[in-house]
Amino acid sequence: MGKQISLPLKDAIKISFNGIRMRAGRSSITTAGILLGIAFLVSMLVSSALTTSLSLEPDPDMKVKQLWLVTISLLVSVLGIANAMLMSVTERYKEIGTMKCLGALNKFIIELFILEALFQGLLGSLLGCIVGTISMTAVFVFTKGMKVFLNYPILPVLLYNIGAVLIGVVLAIIGAIYPAIKAAKMEPVEAMRAEV
Repeated sequence: MGKQISLPLKDAIKISFNGIRMRAGRSSITTAGILLGIAFLVSMLVSSALTTSLSLEPDPDMKVKQLWLVTISLLVSVLGIANAMLMSVTERYKEIGTMKCLGALNKFIIELFILEALFQGLLGSLLGCIVGTISMTAVFVFTKGMKVFLNYPILPVLLYNIGAVLIGVVLAIIGAIYPAIKAAKMEPVEAMRAEV
């Protein structure tokens, strides 16, 4: 077998961005799934922080329901990421086969898919944090008035947003692991022969 090559991280990032750009439609759907899951999570967390800061009595039954809804929405986001990445592997059979024929290491192929998921997870999470924070703050302003801003829990909301971004990125990477491994295990000859 010939010598295998590994490209620098800078080149892997460039190839990943090109992959996202070439599949902008599918990438935006994946990013939107992450955005919605994280926005829902952040809106629940901001609601909790605002309820505490306004000294309102939280409904314990509602918290349990919200926890289940957030868990399900994040699980759906992970499954959406895995589905989109599997489709990406299928669409890129020849590209992956060519890279492997040219000596790309399995590690490099995995790195490409993980980087794509990381970028989509990061963008979706950041946008989800903005949407979730603004929407729940607007709901509280509409129902409780401008007094919401007198005691706005900036630090808890900021910490919740940082945590949500980390959760979104980790979930995106988890969703990409199986497709990335599947792509790396692909035999170059079979990939080059495949008609998609």
